[in-house]
Parts: sequence; C-alpha cells; structure tokens
Amino acid sequence: MTSVFQFISDIHAISWRFWTVGCFAIIAHIVYNLYLHPLSGYPGPLLWRASLLPYLCSLVRGDISYNCKSFHEKYGDVVRISPNELSYRNVQAWKDIYANRPGHTLLPKEVNFYTPPKVAHNILTADHAYHAKIRRNVANAFSEKALRAQEGLIKSHVDLLIVRLGELADAKQKLDIVMWYNYATFDIIGDLAFGKPFGCLKNSDLHPWVRMQFLFNTAAPLLLTMSMVPFGMRLLRLVVPKKTMQIRKDHVALTEEAVRERLARKTERADFIHFMDRDIGAEGNKLSFDELVSNASALINAGSETTATLLSGATFYLLKNPDVLKKITDEIRGAFTSEVDINFASVSNLKYTLACLNEALRVYPPVPTGLPRVIPAGGELIIERFVPEKDKTVVSVNNWACYHSEEYFRDAGKFVPERWLDDPRYTDDNKKIWQPFSVGPRVCIGRNLAYVEMRLILARVLYQFDMHLEPDSTNWADQRMWVLWEKGELNVTLTRAQRLTK
Repeated sequence: MTSVFQFISDIHAISWRFWTVGCFAIIAHIVYNLYLHPLSGYPGPLLWRASLLPYLCSLVRGDISYNCKSFHEKYGDVVRISPNELSYRNVQAWKDIYANRPGHTLLPKEVNFYTPPKVAHNILTADHAYHAKIRRNVANAFSEKALRAQEGLIKSHVDLLIVRLGELADAKQKLDIVMWYNYATFDIIGDLAFGKPFGCLKNSDLHPWVRMQFLFNTAAPLLLTMSMVPFGMRLLRLVVPKKTMQIRKDHVALTEEAVRERLARKTERADFIHFMDRDIGAEGNKLSFDELVSNASALINAGSETTATLLSGATFYLLKNPDVLKKITDEIRGAFTSEVDINFASVSNLKYTLACLNEALRVYPPVPTGLPRVIPAGGELIIERFVPEKDKTVVSVNNWACYHSEEYFRDAGKFVPERWLDDPRYTDDNKKIWQPFSVGPRVCIGRNLAYVEMRLILARVLYQFDMHLEPDSTNWADQRMWVLWEKGELNVTLTRAQRLTK
C-alpha cells in the first residue's frame, strides 16, 4: 500500500514539475516576444505582440483585416500584428515589399499562405525564378491582342447571361446575382482555359469542378491556420475525413481530364492551353503536363472568383447609392442605341462606369488581406527602417486597411466614384496607395481580362435591366474575409428597362 501511495505522490510531483516548466516556458516566450524579439521595437496591440494566438483566432473568425485597419488607425503605418509579422499601410511599402529594387533581393512569398498544391507549382505558388518561366508562357494569353481575338467568345457568354437573367425578370423571380456572376465568369474563364465552358449558364447551376473549388476556398482559412501551428497539418490529416481528401483528388482528376481533352483536339485556337503548351525562347520553356494542369486550375480560380466578387460588390454599392446608380445607368443607356453596340471598344469610353468599378475595387477589394512576403537573409529596409530576418519575419501591405484609411482617402467609408474623375473635393486623395492588382513582377497577370469582363458585363446588365435590392440583402457587405470574401446571397429583382419594353 505504501508503494502505491508513493507512486501516486511521485506522479503528482512529476506533474507539478511539468506544469512548472511549461508555465515558465510560456512566460519566458511571452517576455521574449515583448522585450527581446528583433521586432520588439515595433508598435502593436500587447496580446498580439506577445503571442500568435490572437492572430490565429482573428484569422479563423475572418476579421483579420478589420482588426488591421483599427490597429493602423491607432499605431500608424507599421503595426506588429503577431510576434513575427508586420502589417504596413504605406505607399513606399508597396515598392519595398513587392517590387524589384536595384541592390535589393526580391522578397520571397510566405509558404504557409501560398500552400503549394500536390501537383506542380503554378504561377501563384512558384518562387520568383520559376515564376518568371511560367509567366513567359502564360503572359501572351492575357495580351490585348489575345483578348481582342477572344471578344466574340466572351460576348457569347455575356449574351447567355442576359438571356437567363431576362427569363428570371419576366418570371418576376428573386435571384442571387452573386451566383449568376459566378456562372458567367466561370464559363468565360473555362472556355478561355480549356476551349470549353463549364456549362454553368446553360444549366443554371455550378459545374462539379466549380463546386469543389468553392469548397477549397472555404477550407483555406483552416488550412492556413493549421499550417502555422506546430504539427497542425499532421493533426489535420488525421481528423479530416477520407471523403474530403477524395474531393481534392477528384478535382485534380477533373482538371487533368480537361487538359488532356483539350490537348487531344490539336486546335490552334488561342486559348490558355494554346499559349502555355509552347516553347518560349531559345532555352525552351515548354511546361510539363503537371504544370499545365496546375496553372490551368490556378488561372481559372483566380480569373473567375475575383471578377465575380468585384461585380457583386459593385452591384451592391450601386444599389445602396441610388444617385450613383442613376448616373451610371444614364451613362450606359445614353451611350448606346442597341445592345449590339456594346463591345470591348465602346465600353472603354464609359468613364463613369470605370470610376464605379475602381471605387468598388477600393471599398470592396476582391483580395482584402495583405499578400505576405518573407524578409530574406540579412534583413531588408522597408520604408527606410531595417527589418531583421530572424524568426522568419513576415511583411505585407493590407489592402483593406489602406483603402479605408482617411489618411489616404477622404470619406473613405463612402462609395464615391467621383473621386476617380478629378472631383475637386478629392484632390488630396493619395491614390498611389491603391494597388488592387498588386505591384512588381507578381502583379496580377489577368488585369486586362478583369477590366474587360467587368465593364462588359456591368454595362450589359444595366443597359438591359432595372435592378432592385431585396430587403434581406441590405447588409450584404457585412461579411467575414480571409484571402477572399465569404459572400452571402445578394438577392435582387430585375425588370426590363422601360424603353426596351415599349
């Protein structure tokens, strides 16, 4: 009996030692982060500087950029938002973090954020050297010449969008305009990538490939959070159901099937695969099959979801601002006598429409967070202050915090397209902070395509229909955000424009 009591006593003693050592380690870690860490001189909220936990909790809640905005308002242009991470709200920081600078190393991407796929690296995940190879192959697909050649294809999908919306308008049915924008942009990008649309508009439903992609986008915050926790990804693999893992495999298989089918057609049609499946330069930069698959998947997701998001945001803010809606509608309907006149060239003359889209990119950027980079060995100067690389220092410019700052934009919380049209009230706006497509060698390759689609779709919709916001969507913009927005239903009703029904 004595030995039993002695054993229990020993267990208690050992437990207390573990607890003591554990508590001491936690306290020591907090003290180090606050007072001895290389970034200890940077301002920020106490708990966020002391531990990674508040950052991770905010990441899971989907309010990280909302918090960054508040922190920048309190602490200034540079804020320490975790023990190893700095958030910037500064024009020069865009250049210092993302652009090429003579005598400086281009900052590498943060691998946890840009989680490489199981297949080959792509234009989004590749390191800078490998990215240059991929971009040379892909860039021609997004040139103005290539887009002009695809005008008929893009317009055909917009035509079908208008037909489908017209059917719902005639039936006086409420509709979720977010989903219809997604149908259109995924069909367009699918046709541009594979030479074959997903059939979303035809079937009034999402293709299985698209549904799977939405599931991955939803899971991204959890994956990012777990990747930042010791052994987090191993734990996640143990608890994630096999069915969920199979969805990922099925998604890759569908992409591989689409690429094989496209390659087998041997067409000279100038779609993405046509440009990517070529030797570029004397050294030969032909992409492998796995690279074609990975890049096709990345380009489809990046080139559809972000465009649909911006169109959704623009539509919401137009409906919430009737005076602005009237101005843009008058401009569009006054510029054309028939919808057949609405094309790439003609929509480029719609100045107020462009101002509305740019303002939507400011108040509702499709990527509201910062795009993280890592300080390389030896440290770097960011806005004339040395940032050390120890403990893998991460830096980024937060889009939402920048674009909603009164330091840079008057009436930052309001939707005012006139600020982009030389309105004297907004001459002091510092628009250099506005970089929704990023800067430097990793600037969004699909910018031209995005503007063409946004202008054409918005012009066609507003030319053809009067749109009304449903009461259940009046607070639609109150959303959680991660890399992308968690968009809810944006319910509207449509009626055909009066002059078109006479």
